[in-house]
Amino acid sequence: MATPKSRKPARKTARKTAHKSTRKKITPPPPATRLLLIRHGEVEAAYHGVFGGRIDMNLSPRGKRQAKVLAEYLRAKTIDAIYASPMKRVQQTLAPTLKAGQQPQTIFQDLREIDFGDWTGLNWFAVRDRFNFPVHEWLDRIENPGAPNGESGRSFRARVEPCLREIIRRHPGENVAVFCHGGVIRMLLSILIDVPLPKTNAFEVEYASITQVALHPHMAEIELLNFTPWRDLVA
Repeated sequence: MATPKSRKPARKTARKTAHKSTRKKITPPPPATRLLLIRHGEVEAAYHGVFGGRIDMNLSPRGKRQAKVLAEYLRAKTIDAIYASPMKRVQQTLAPTLKAGQQPQTIFQDLREIDFGDWTGLNWFAVRDRFNFPVHEWLDRIENPGAPNGESGRSFRARVEPCLREIIRRHPGENVAVFCHGGVIRMLLSILIDVPLPKTNAFEVEYASITQVALHPHMAEIELLNFTPWRDLVA
């Protein structure tokens, strides 16, 4: 009798199971919008130590030199747009930057300096004596109730904030220079980092200084505070 041939065991076909990745694709955050908040240069000597506000004064000779150094510094920066106050001290500060070939400016009338009302044209000591309060509390007085016959913190914010929101809306992910005033910069910082206006008294905002704020989806970050090219870069 013929012996039956032994059967080879059936080969098991290895099945590869496709494992779908459970990892979610990480969407990189959008690029930050950066605001360069730039104060005008030093004003003419008659207005040193004075609540200038709505007075449309000129730069001093030193202020004009500061503006030239500022323009030299900004030449190496990528600036996608420039916004500015219409007041002379700002326009004279901006002029060398425009001459150097930066973007044309857009003037927002509401970026002009705060109206100090009855404090206008007075120095710190005259305001202290006439209105009977310590001058280091000036921002507290501006916040509430405001200088007599001038703007309060609320009315000042109502004027400035729409400018800020419009600039941010127009320039997502871009670098924008805003040439304006010390009081305006304080109000912009108050809005951006969500602090009361009087708290910005902790920040120095010098003539021809740059304060840079990066706007991320989750926060505003101060990257540069009161940087003065005319002092910090020039021996």
